[in-house]
Amino acid sequence: MNTIEEVRDYFRKDLYATETTGAEIEDARPGYAKIRCAIDDRHRNARGAVMGGVYLTLADFACGVAGNFNIGEEAPCVSATLNMSFLTAAKGDVLFAEARAVKSGKSLVYLHVDITDNLGILVAQASGTNFRMTRRD
Repeated sequence: MNTIEEVRDYFRKDLYATETTGAEIEDARPGYAKIRCAIDDRHRNARGAVMGGVYLTLADFACGVAGNFNIGEEAPCVSATLNMSFLTAAKGDVLFAEARAVKSGKSLVYLHVDITDNLGILVAQASGTNFRMTRRD
């Protein structure tokens, strides 16, 4: 996968993120991904705020896209860890998760994720480690 279209096509199979949550890949390149998700009632908890699992899903999806952009050149990645800090409630109606690889090694990729709303408010941050699987061609 070397183009944004190939990445979008591949990750359409991630039905939980794309269909259940409604996440969309806005931008991607090696070590970077920006995910967009319009918020509606299905994303809200009993208090009316965005459920924490939505933030986690977006962070995990962003890490997966960023770590797997150039799968043809490197072994595919899977999540090994994901740590989330919730900073404040989202005020806007769209969330963005931007993942950036801080360190990409032979077997591990460490990523940082900022989650903001469409008002520019930083609502959560995450850090994750992806494990590069051994190729079994």
